Amino acid sequence: MVSRELRHALIGVEAPVAVIDLEAFDANVTALAQRAQGLPIRVATKSLRTPAAIDRALAHRGYSGVLAYSLPEALVLHARGVRDILVGYPTVDRRNLTRMFAEAGATQNITLMIDCPAHLDIIDSARAAAAAGGDVAADVKAAAGDDTAADVTEVAGGSAASSDVVADSAAQTVRVCLDIDAAYRLGEGVLGSRIHIGARRSPIRDSASAVDLAEHVIARPGTDLVGLMSYEGQIAGTADAGATARQVMVRAMQRRSIAELRVRRSGIIDAVRALTDLEFVNGGGTGSVESSVAEGTLTELAAGSGLFSPGLFDGYTHFHHSPAAYFATPVVRRPGPGWVTVFKGGFIASGVPGADRVPTIAWPRGLDYAGLEGAGEVQTPLTGPGTEDLRIGDLVWFRHAKAGELAEHFNESLVVSGSQVIDTWSTYRGQGWAL
Repeated sequence: MVSRELRHALIGVEAPVAVIDLEAFDANVTALAQRAQGLPIRVATKSLRTPAAIDRALAHRGYSGVLAYSLPEALVLHARGVRDILVGYPTVDRRNLTRMFAEAGATQNITLMIDCPAHLDIIDSARAAAAAGGDVAADVKAAAGDDTAADVTEVAGGSAASSDVVADSAAQTVRVCLDIDAAYRLGEGVLGSRIHIGARRSPIRDSASAVDLAEHVIARPGTDLVGLMSYEGQIAGTADAGATARQVMVRAMQRRSIAELRVRRSGIIDAVRALTDLEFVNGGGTGSVESSVAEGTLTELAAGSGLFSPGLFDGYTHFHHSPAAYFATPVVRRPGPGWVTVFKGGFIASGVPGADRVPTIAWPRGLDYAGLEGAGEVQTPLTGPGTEDLRIGDLVWFRHAKAGELAEHFNESLVVSGSQVIDTWSTYRGQGWAL
């Protein structure tokens, strides 16, 4: 339910518009840190995609470092002054790897994800390209966009210093992290990977494969193995509330997965630590904080979605955060009794298509989608008793199913405190970042 104060704040505001409830956001920052019980939280930036929101979370003592989703994103965040950046997915982006070698301090502050030797080969080829020369500072500026170009020029030292940066490229050590598969495989000993529940992220699932890759990293000049990461999406990203047969099965699967992962992840961590010191072991997510903390093997968590608390998080039994991110769009038609049509609204979340990927209608109550149309790109018909008091121009409020993806549709979000719009937070899209 959208509060009267939030609705009041948007009187006279042109819509569609994205809105952040600042009190709810701050409450979620605190609540997530409390759930972490002292483990530092690395901010998952893909779940926010709003620099001011990232900065606000990092200002809290419970948060440290960021988990970026791409190397271009890591580079623009680094140019803004963000440090301790872990790129959550492997990159084969040679151009931006070359830029990373060119940007002063980037290789010391950005950690790359790998899960096979081929990733290291690509990193080495970019290192060689950077050492070969070129107008690297200009390339870095172009990657960052207008809003951060000046910062990047200052960091890289401008074109006059580019040759010095390039000359240093061959000597730079790259920080890498091993991605460990945390998915649950039912009856793996017999069925292998046939019943794989969770994200298909990495081929590294056991101690032997982890040790083999770790030894490869350790033996390769110019690389430093600093961490391990594993994301248990089948726990963190799967709602478990409800009494249906499916939800009962989900809870049973999650209990088994938590127990299996505790043993398997602990063995992998011990085996790799026998080879080298690790700065961090990262895991978890907003939906699995409690089990991740209880496991006792992690040195830090990764989370971000819980700060906005999108619609998908309404279906968890063991925690509840306050909805903090909305979009509001106006009624533009009344096509018949019991119906209104709003402008746009078809902001469908990624993942397996289904009803849980459609925005949640937050206000007014008593509205539902048309069964044969759903949420549309340019218009969304709505029906139900909630349409009775709506007039042309009135706003209908929604919550996106997933957190950061809302930022892909808006250049900025209005920040509301009480019943007043107090600020505007630019999104990555608003910054012109195509990351």
